[in-house]
Amino acid sequence: MTQIKGIFAASLSILDENLALDVKNTIKHAESIIDNGCHGVVFFGSTGQSQLISLSEKIQLINNLPNSKYKDKFIIGTGLNSLFDTINLMKIAKTLDFDKFLIMPPAYYKYGDEEVINFYSKIINEIGQTNIILYNFEKLSGYKFSVECVEKLAEKFPKHIIGVKDSSYNLFENLKIKNFSIMPGSETKLLKGLQLGCSGIITATTNVTSALAREVYDNFYIKSSQDLNEKLCNVRETFEKYNLISGLHSYMSEKNIIYKNILPPLKLLSETDKKELFLNLNKLDFNTKNFKAA
Repeated sequence: MTQIKGIFAASLSILDENLALDVKNTIKHAESIIDNGCHGVVFFGSTGQSQLISLSEKIQLINNLPNSKYKDKFIIGTGLNSLFDTINLMKIAKTLDFDKFLIMPPAYYKYGDEEVINFYSKIINEIGQTNIILYNFEKLSGYKFSVECVEKLAEKFPKHIIGVKDSSYNLFENLKIKNFSIMPGSETKLLKGLQLGCSGIITATTNVTSALAREVYDNFYIKSSQDLNEKLCNVRETFEKYNLISGLHSYMSEKNIIYKNILPPLKLLSETDKKELFLNLNKLDFNTKNFKAA
């Protein structure tokens, strides 16, 4: 079974003045995160405005990914409300040798474990060999994976379902599946997760905390001091006071104007909130002056 391990970011999507996906700079941003410490990135996760960006734009970006020097470090978020759009996007990615996918169950309608197992079964039966990371985020999808559901899926598809991103935080302390990547969705769960046997994290704020998160991760394995973990958690909690997409784009747009565009109904922070964000980050002595923005 393929496993993923380390610090991963749910990468930001960069938009042009017409709010169209800027493919070149979106890929460049993802590469910069890896340069700054991440082991890899996810395109079109929640932080990448996945539910707001058109299918045709996603296909356009995927078609350009093979040109990246970090193509082996990319995971593609393909969890769409349409089963057939999800399958078609995966098929396109597979023709380009991308085989790792983060898939959230469809949002809006209410359903239970049986329906979710059926959903992933249909994808796998259609796609064949693939590597799927389940995405547990009840706040956005309306569904929370149970431990039992994940165990059933991992048992039914041991060569296809390789892990879970846990942004509802009911799984990472309780799942015990061999050779299965368990990735909490927050830096505040990184150290505890590693102590419990988790594989790392996939988070929004590693768009800016990549170097700090990587140091905490590396220090765990070399059994070094974890003095930086408190700072890492505090930075995450500071961003969490706001909509994460709004906060991250507002923060990054101070470094490069290309980050200032996001899709409605999302918007940048108000000037008051932005000043508060920067003030609180400065109190933590957090800055990314050495961060290579796109």
